[in-house]
Parts: sequence; C-alpha cells; structure tokens
Amino acid sequence: MALDALIAVAVFVVVIVASVTMASSGGTPGFGKRELPAHSVVLTLLASAALGARRLAPMKVLVVVSALSVLELVLGTQSHPPSERHASLAMTVVIAVFTVAMRTDRHTTFRVALVTVAGFIPATMLLGAQPWYVSENLGIVAWLGLAATLGEAVRHRRAAVDAIRERAERAERTREEEARRRVAEERLRIARELHDVVAHHIALVNVQAGVAAHVMDTRPDQAKEALGHIRQASRRALGELQTTVGLLRQQDEPIAPTEPARGLAVLDELVEGFTKAGMAVSVHAPAADGPLPSAVDLAAYRVVQEALTNVHKHAGAESSARVRIVRRGVAVDPLLDITVEDDGPRHDRVAAAPAAGLGGMGSGHGLTGMRERAAALHGTCETGPRDDGGFRVRVTLPLRPPGAPDTEDDVVRSGPESWKVGWCG
Repeated sequence: MALDALIAVAVFVVVIVASVTMASSGGTPGFGKRELPAHSVVLTLLASAALGARRLAPMKVLVVVSALSVLELVLGTQSHPPSERHASLAMTVVIAVFTVAMRTDRHTTFRVALVTVAGFIPATMLLGAQPWYVSENLGIVAWLGLAATLGEAVRHRRAAVDAIRERAERAERTREEEARRRVAEERLRIARELHDVVAHHIALVNVQAGVAAHVMDTRPDQAKEALGHIRQASRRALGELQTTVGLLRQQDEPIAPTEPARGLAVLDELVEGFTKAGMAVSVHAPAADGPLPSAVDLAAYRVVQEALTNVHKHAGAESSARVRIVRRGVAVDPLLDITVEDDGPRHDRVAAAPAAGLGGMGSGHGLTGMRERAAALHGTCETGPRDDGGFRVRVTLPLRPPGAPDTEDDVVRSGPESWKVGWCG
C-alpha cells in the first residue's frame, strides 16, 4: 500500500506537469505555457487516488480511471481549443491496464485490453488533440499494448518464481521426511541388534545363576563351574555390546572396533554356550561353511541366536533343539533356509506366545525382530507350534538382493573387512 501510494503521488505530479506543458505546434512550446483548469486538477487527483487501490480491485480501478479520463477529454473540449487539447490522464489508464494484466490471466488481459482500446481510443481521437491522427493520440494505443504485454510478462515471472519456490519447499519437506524415516529405521535396527545381543547372554546368565544358587551348598564344584559359565557369558555380552555400540561412532574415531561382526562362522561358539547351560542342540549347517553375503550372514546368526534363546527360555534347559541351515535354488534365485525346532511342551509355548511374544527377557520383541530382519533382506519368517509338539522357527533369506547383478562380487565372506557391511545390512 505504501508503494502504491508513492506511485499515485508520482502519477499526479507527472500528469499535472504534462497538463501545463505545451508541446504542439498550435501554440508556444514550453513548460507552463498551457492553462490548467480546475477540473483537470480535481480529476487527476481522483484518478491518482484510485490507483492506490489498484492491487485490491484492479478491474474496478480500470473502470474508474477510464471514466475519469473520458470525462477529462469531454471537459477539455470546453476549456481548450483543438490544438491545445491533451490526454495526459491516459497515463492512469495505462497503469491500470498493466495492473490487470499482472493480477489476472492471459485471456482476461486480452479481453480487457481489447475493450479498453475499442472504447478509449475513439474517444481520444474525437475529443483529444486534433487532427485525430496526431502522434499523441496514436501513441496511446502503443502504450496500452505495452502495458498489457509488460503485465503479462511480470505475471509469468512471478508464477515461475512461485513454482520454483514451491518445488524447493516440497523437496525440503521430502528430504526432512526421508531423514526422519531413515533415523527411525536406524533406531529400530540398533534396538533390534542390542536386544539380540543382550537377550541371549542374559538368558544364559540367568539360568547358570539359578543352577549355582541351587547347588551352592550340596555341590560347590558344580556351583563354581556355573559361576565360570556366568563369567564367560557376561564377558561375551560385554564384548558384543562394545562392538555394537562402537559401530555407532564416527569413522575418524580411532577407538572404533575393527573386529568382524558375528556370523555363522562362530555358530559353534553360540551352540556351545547353550550346551553348557544343559540344552541339547544338534546342528546341520552345510551352508555355514561357504561364503555368504555379510548382511545375510549376520541375520542368520541372529535368527539362530534368538530362536535358541527362546527355546531355552520357554521350553526349558532339558529340552532339545535342532538347527538346520541349507541353501536352496543355487542356480536361480538362491535362498538360505534357516530352521530351528525344539521338542518342548507344546502347551507351554502356545501359552507363552501371546503373553511374551516368545521374545527374549519377556519383552515380546524376539519374534518381531526376526520378522524385521527377514523383511529388511526381502526374506520371509514363519513361526508357530509343530503338530507333534514343540515350536518351529523358519526364516528364508535371498542370497542375492532383488535387481542385483549376477556376479561374484555379490558374495562376500564375513571377515575383518566386512563388519561395517554386516551392521549396515
């Protein structure tokens, strides 16, 4: 509004100066050589004031200033001879046409400009300077066309800038949403990893502590052995926690761990821990001896770890478990099939499933973590009681991600150089 007010004042001054300036050959040229009647001042003041509201109501302002300009031409025929007549107030019409073109669409601008030229130009030629074909009258047509074209260009530029700004804001929102999604996924992955590490070892520590407390007075040697197992399990838990948490450090921190992530290469060590706790575990894992993608290797190890922990927790240490890890479809779409079964009491397992989700430490996230690991690698996870008693966990993982090229680079051995890949996978 302040800018429009300044424009209105400037237009008023310019029109008044043009009104008192003689430029035609009918009189003496120069400033102040033409008489300024009172009606010209009043009409110029009204038209300039109307321009102050041109952004709020451009069409109404155009109609008002056009009417005032025509009225000025009519009154000018009584106050000046034909050679001294002028159409200086047409400047307000030009500015109003520019505003309409800037604030509306192309079709509206074309129609408004056409109607303005058809109505205002004949009135100027009949009532303005004579003869009708003088350059002052014909020049108004060019000014109106230039105003419409310039307003259309400004409107297009503003629309383009708005579109660019909108795309930038949309892209920024998309980046923020993607960042939040990645943070949520990473938080879930970290929680799942920590759960798998802690649940397994704490379950073993809990069992061995119970054994030590039970035989402390009657068989001190066995209690001492159980305490040794507790110490060993807690040491492994602390080591894995240190490795897992260390992976969250920046790459330039020298204290970040460099040892490989857990995988099927240490499956015997995992089974040995359960065996020492009194659970019978049989393993048939020919696929564990060959190279595996590091992400699949880590996921397979965690699935076996969580499944055996659930067996120990819900079926008891006196039950037995069978682990089977084989490859299927080696030629086309190779898969890694992981099956863990036990022969524990069926009714106990079924009753525990709704309450604790068969998860470690009673958190109910054990089976959920297995499903999430399988889904992250485009695999499947099936869990449920067996018909002949016990419980079964079966996870199938593709050895080649969907769309990956069929090259030897797809298969990576789990080793000192692959611990980061295993974590990120």
